[in-house]
Amino acid sequence: MDRSTIIEKINEFLIEEFELEEDQLSKDALLKEDLDIESLDFVDIAVILENMFGIKVTSEHLSKIITLNDLYDFVFEHSIK
Repeated sequence: MDRSTIIEKINEFLIEEFELEEDQLSKDALLKEDLDIESLDFVDIAVILENMFGIKVTSEHLSKIITLNDLYDFVFEHSIK
């Protein structure tokens, strides 16, 4: 899966699941501070990523994902190619 498809799919679920606006989704956006994604929301994100991309997401992985670009990079690096 190419990076642009991953970004598109991630943005779609963030807009749907977390009621975000598309203009909020800049690659430098901080997940917690800018997008108001709370700690418990990261569990939902992990489940969605596992279902959508077939990747295992641990709490250790999530602790290293700070920006939206970090999330894109993580999925790109770990998704089934």
